[in-house]
Amino acid sequence: MSAPSSTTHAPGQIMAGEMAEQPAVLRRILDEGAAGIREVAERIAAKNPRFVLLTARGTSDNAALYAKYLLEILLGKPCGLTSMSTTTAYDAKPDLTDCLVITISQSGGSPDLVASTKAAREAGAITLAVTNNADSPLAEVSEFHIDVLAGPEKALPATKTYTAELLALYLFVEGLRGWGSPRTESGGGAEAAKALPEIAESVLARKDEVRELAARYRFAERMVLTSRGYGYPTAKEAALKLMETSYIPALSYSGADLLHGPLAMVDNISPVIAVVTDGKGGEALQPVLDRLRDRGADLVVIGAQDQVERASAGFALPTDGLAEELQPIVEIMPLQMLAYEVTIARGQDPDAPRSLAKVTETR
Repeated sequence: MSAPSSTTHAPGQIMAGEMAEQPAVLRRILDEGAAGIREVAERIAAKNPRFVLLTARGTSDNAALYAKYLLEILLGKPCGLTSMSTTTAYDAKPDLTDCLVITISQSGGSPDLVASTKAAREAGAITLAVTNNADSPLAEVSEFHIDVLAGPEKALPATKTYTAELLALYLFVEGLRGWGSPRTESGGGAEAAKALPEIAESVLARKDEVRELAARYRFAERMVLTSRGYGYPTAKEAALKLMETSYIPALSYSGADLLHGPLAMVDNISPVIAVVTDGKGGEALQPVLDRLRDRGADLVVIGAQDQVERASAGFALPTDGLAEELQPIVEIMPLQMLAYEVTIARGQDPDAPRSLAKVTETR
């Protein structure tokens, strides 16, 4: 699929519209999708997989990393992120008996995702596709499928499909965790997630705050993003959004990894964006934040108000009372908006990044 034409739309119009759809998409998943996701989870839980492998590319790879945290923390299941070339290029024949392979893809059309999932099923795996296209080749070759119900996404930078994937994966893991327990009226983890659409609306309404941040960083030559725990996938996804829309080199690191060498490149010129999730991940990041302040870093914090007040700039998230594992669904939104606003400020069109296509045909 080719990039949308920037001559028929105002720059960024499509991306802006799809970001604005996110509260409605989250509601749709909770109202229309939660029961079906729980049913899929129960059928897979009955097979008692011993191990989980997650397969994805690009934005969906960051959603897969989020799922890895969920599965390891909430279920205690060992998880890994697959290297698809082991089967697609090297023709490896792993024994995947009793292994759950979850393949995540917005389009469900990338040939390497389809081929590796087909190979996994032939190797004995339980296969689950999580896509925004129930009629996709990936859904067809998988034993189970979850539709993230985001609706058509036309902008090349994925926004609403990413947060839809996160919520669908959260509900799936909650369904695995609750298998065999009495079914509640709201359907398992859907109750804890009910506040998400309203929180998302409040975050997305604060465009002026994000525009001020964008004006501050429109001339940045590079950015560093960091977090720990559930916030780490957010840092990676935000870096990807900044690179593919504004073309600013954006490097993402776990806070722990940042201290193992990359900290040396941090100065008082290039901004460091820290995603400080309210919970254990944020607590683990505090020593890193202290080191960044000691180095005089231009520190931008996405997190609670008290964390923002100790930074050079930031965006306070209204996540009081929201479980730590759900916060990534809203904490990415101001960073999506930042990527959008920086790109517009630099005179570029975030709807149509150069050299990119909606379906990336890697093999």
